Amino acid sequence: MPSQPPAKFFVNQGVVTSREDMLNLLRPLLKQTVTYRYLRGREVVAHGTGWVERLVVDQPEVSTYFTPIAITLNVDSFEHLDFVTRPDQLLVYTLVQGDESVVVEFAPGGDGGDSPFEPRQLSFDTSGYVQMELQGLDQAASDE
Repeated sequence: MPSQPPAKFFVNQGVVTSREDMLNLLRPLLKQTVTYRYLRGREVVAHGTGWVERLVVDQPEVSTYFTPIAITLNVDSFEHLDFVTRPDQLLVYTLVQGDESVVVEFAPGGDGGDSPFEPRQLSFDTSGYVQMELQGLDQAASDE
């Protein structure tokens, strides 16, 4: 009696070729700041930090692009996704198309990272200003 092959399963690492699995693995990146490295062979061609704006599947007219302002990932732009779990329990995603690949990781945040996208408290230097208090009109009228 032939049976259907069981679905693949992955624990902390793997090479994923299914579009649906790739989309599910990439979903935590949505609306996150990430670092990326674009490699051609072993040579780093470009790198940066950006905001993942969209994840796309089944839309061949939508390109994958990486910019410091916005990143769009179209699952159909890649042959497969290789992922590994770092010791800090975050994933490193490697999207592969031929001899080109893009390595994507969550950007450091809150722990002294150097990301320009890291939230910071706004500050205003008031040392060069003098505080003045104005009295209300009622006080000025009663003095006359």
